[in-house]
Amino acid sequence: MAENADGSEKSEEPTQKKLDDARDKGQVPRSKELTTLLMTLSAAIFLLMYGGVMMQGFMNLATQGLSFNRDVAFDELKLFDLIIAIVLDGIYLIAPFVLVMVIVALISPTLLGGWSFSAKAIAPKASKLNPASGIKRMFSANALLELFKALAKFSLVISMASYFLYFAFDEVLGLGVEPLQFAMAHSGSLIVQAFIFVSLSLLVIAIIDVPFQLWQHNKQLKMTKQEVKEEHKQQEGNPEVKGRIRQVQREMSQRRMMQKVPEADVIITNPTHFAVALQYDPESMREPLVVAMGSDFMAAQIRTIAKDNNITIVEAPPLARALYYNAELDRPIPYDLFKAVASVLAYVYQLKESGKTDDVDFANLPIPDDMKTE
Repeated sequence: MAENADGSEKSEEPTQKKLDDARDKGQVPRSKELTTLLMTLSAAIFLLMYGGVMMQGFMNLATQGLSFNRDVAFDELKLFDLIIAIVLDGIYLIAPFVLVMVIVALISPTLLGGWSFSAKAIAPKASKLNPASGIKRMFSANALLELFKALAKFSLVISMASYFLYFAFDEVLGLGVEPLQFAMAHSGSLIVQAFIFVSLSLLVIAIIDVPFQLWQHNKQLKMTKQEVKEEHKQQEGNPEVKGRIRQVQREMSQRRMMQKVPEADVIITNPTHFAVALQYDPESMREPLVVAMGSDFMAAQIRTIAKDNNITIVEAPPLARALYYNAELDRPIPYDLFKAVASVLAYVYQLKESGKTDDVDFANLPIPDDMKTE
């Protein structure tokens, strides 16, 4: 099991963020063996389909280059033109093959890890210029593994090539006695067969290397439990800091709320557990507004501020509970509580204007059953 420098075990699978960060740095799984296999196979298929045309074209170029008249031989300009024409025709013949190889070379690496371009990966690093770091990489476990893979690949390819030459030896020797046209066609066929044999050997290597590269990439990105926790904290935020922020926000909201209590017209209480401060201006408001509410200690503070500012306090336990659980701060009261609140406000206005009020049974105000709480 992989371990960190501090000895902690990397037992956790890499998170999506870890994978994304690695991709940004250009660290994606790659298999050189897969690329080599696909290029060799593509070359074999291309030569199998188009090799005859290429071979005939090269034969025509050879004939053209070796059969010219005396005027061309003794005229430098004509000879130069002939050479240029042969070179251009040769480039034209081989261009499709080169184009296919370039396309395969660009696409094949993306099959395993996808397309990835990172400026960080090509940026110069001092560690790459450090001789000590270079020597350390040369004798690292990864370098030894790559050496073993190279030797295994070389041995396998040589074995397959030797096997092919063993069975095709007579054919290769016979090329020298065949007519030129037949020898060229026969040699092209042998080249295609050689490509196929080499591809078969590379196929074995790629089948082993691709899963290994995926496993090694995942192993390198594995994380310790502490790294997972730290990443989670970075993404979600430190719980302690978030809790402190919420606490400060609540305190600021409570201070703003308490500053509005002196603007209230009436405080409706439980009498001790709940307190709801209502404000209503018939000229500017269509319905009463909840400016403050709280329970227990907060309710006691609201009552204290109300007494200091001579605001009427009405003990109406059912209404206080209904408002506390159903109303919202800085919002109008619920429509279903209009009648009950109107009775309280009428009582308050009568008290302010004449000091005399009608008898109001605050314990039995018209409150819907679904808003009543114990």
